[in-house]
Amino acid sequence: MSDSRHLSEPGYSSSQRNRLTDVRAALLLAGCSSSSPLIPSMFLINLWYDKTAPEFDPAQVDPGATRAIGNIVGDAALEARVGYFGICINPDGGSWLCSANASSLAAQVSVDQDPLNLIWVAQTFRESIVFPYLLIIAIILAAVTLLLLATFPGYEEEYEGGPERRRLPSRAVSQIALAVIFVAAIFVLVSVLWQHTASVAAATIAENLENGSVSTGVGVTAMVLGWFGFALLIIVTIGLLVMILSMHLVEKLTDAEDL
Repeated sequence: MSDSRHLSEPGYSSSQRNRLTDVRAALLLAGCSSSSPLIPSMFLINLWYDKTAPEFDPAQVDPGATRAIGNIVGDAALEARVGYFGICINPDGGSWLCSANASSLAAQVSVDQDPLNLIWVAQTFRESIVFPYLLIIAIILAAVTLLLLATFPGYEEEYEGGPERRRLPSRAVSQIALAVIFVAAIFVLVSVLWQHTASVAAATIAENLENGSVSTGVGVTAMVLGWFGFALLIIVTIGLLVMILSMHLVEKLTDAEDL
């Protein structure tokens, strides 16, 4: 009986949102992987030499250390940005140099340009804290959901010359797609929340440690891409859940009519 049931206009934009989520996640992972335009702007955390007024607090055992660090920094102006699979540096305000190998980047700058080893600090953050594999798994799961959505029936004429309608998709396939996309959403949530919290904590510690000589920041673009991707996955999850509930309601009404 389910072969004869139709859904007049279900919300099948879930696959479009799913594709958009994959693109955003891929862009997020590609941040700082090359010096191509816009790629260096997608970073998790950045550190740069910047002379600012130091903060003094009674908890500081040696407040004079700030002056000593400032003398070491001198006129350095290097900035380092960290992505999931690479690091970008800008030694003197010119073009960006990006690589997954921090040693090769360090070989291209002088001691005066990076006296406090910000490139090494950036490498340590990426290797010890950054964990991209949950996002990669989420992309794979979203792609699986996209393939499942592609099996949904298309439009067809109810009778020759009649209006076009969609048949109800398989409930089993719909439930599998819902479960897969829900797991993908959880993975993205954990990954983005983890990286957001870790980036803010690391930026705060690094800036306080080099009080008055180094400034830090958190990549807004990367965080927006991550949270927006999670929001899209939630929308897809809700859409599939509503569709499954609607199918169940249609089947109940149809069975009631047959009785």
